[in-house]
Amino acid sequence: MMRAAVVIILVLLPSLARAQSCTGTVTDMNFGLIDTLSATAATATATLNMNCTGGVVRILFCPHIGAGSGGATSAAARQMASGANSLNYQLYSDPGMSVAWGSYTWAYASRPPPQVLVPILIGNASGSATIYARVTGGQSAVPPGTYQSIFSGIHVEFRYQNDLLGNSCNTGFGLTAPDPTFTINATVAANCLVATQNIDFGSKGVLDANADATGQVSVTCTPSTAYTVSLNGGTTGGTPTNRKMSKGGERVTYGLYKDAARSQPWGDAGTPGSTVAGTGTGLAQPLIVYGRVPPQTTPSAGVYTDTVVVTITY
Repeated sequence: MMRAAVVIILVLLPSLARAQSCTGTVTDMNFGLIDTLSATAATATATLNMNCTGGVVRILFCPHIGAGSGGATSAAARQMASGANSLNYQLYSDPGMSVAWGSYTWAYASRPPPQVLVPILIGNASGSATIYARVTGGQSAVPPGTYQSIFSGIHVEFRYQNDLLGNSCNTGFGLTAPDPTFTINATVAANCLVATQNIDFGSKGVLDANADATGQVSVTCTPSTAYTVSLNGGTTGGTPTNRKMSKGGERVTYGLYKDAARSQPWGDAGTPGSTVAGTGTGLAQPLIVYGRVPPQTTPSAGVYTDTVVVTITY
């Protein structure tokens, strides 16, 4: 009788397995606004949900996720696309974002993390997992735009099998669940950064001749971003060629210019035509600021200073 009972159980298990089915879904992921001029990475998450019915034993669920429609250039870099432009990112299975989430179908070594589902008696099993993602910082060559990668069809393959002891998703073994569809999005915003180098006219005696010196404004803008650079009138609100350095109530007049000949004043919107225009490349663009102290009545000895505000409009 014991032998007959064992035979009946072995016959029942295959029929239960054939009645079993599993599905999986992944929520869309949105990184929001990305500052590609910053060295700081941007992160986001999505949720994988798994459901199985008709199960009787432990289920191994393998959520294989490939490159996506944006493609991948290495095991470390998937891409989102905006036309012909690409933004690098990667999907990970761990919060520390050190283990890439992959697929047996792609060319790289990483595979998906095995998901184990345990049915309640002969019934349903469900579970969820977090997909972690990171856009690496410092991608300054990426132009502004909306970037996307779509995961469907050949880019997603969820497989499952009854497996009492196994814990490997290295191959395509098992039954295939319906392919889900999800998207990953990010928006690269136009941005500019500015750095400055001060102008020092040095020590002068009698101000009876031109005294020249230079400084620099360095502008870094996202590619194709049009910008203008304005220099205000300093602390006394002077015109581009009639700014004032001060020591108490005494003044030294000076001017700032766009060219070495000191013939093109550099100012702001208050002086039409005096600003400097450019287009971003993602790299720092140095702009020389030419300063001149013209001949004038010499004030008392001391250190004369002024503060000029640089404004980048883009």
